[in-house]
Amino acid sequence: MSRAIPQTPPAALTLNRSMPPLARVLFSLGFVVVRWDERRRTRLGLSRLDPHLLRDIGLSHRAAEIEASKPFWQD
Repeated sequence: MSRAIPQTPPAALTLNRSMPPLARVLFSLGFVVVRWDERRRTRLGLSRLDPHLLRDIGLSHRAAEIEASKPFWQD
């Protein structure tokens, strides 16, 4: 089971003004990469679900195809 990745970094990390600017940029970039990977893995899993499992979660086959075909960077 995958964990949901928040849309923004935790407040405690974004409010740390003592962090050097380069470290803040790299942290933000790393956070974006983690979100992209989570989307990629979730969409791959969705594309592999059987029709009866899609019905269980309330998705049509077509809706699952549309979501699974989105690029990883797209919400």
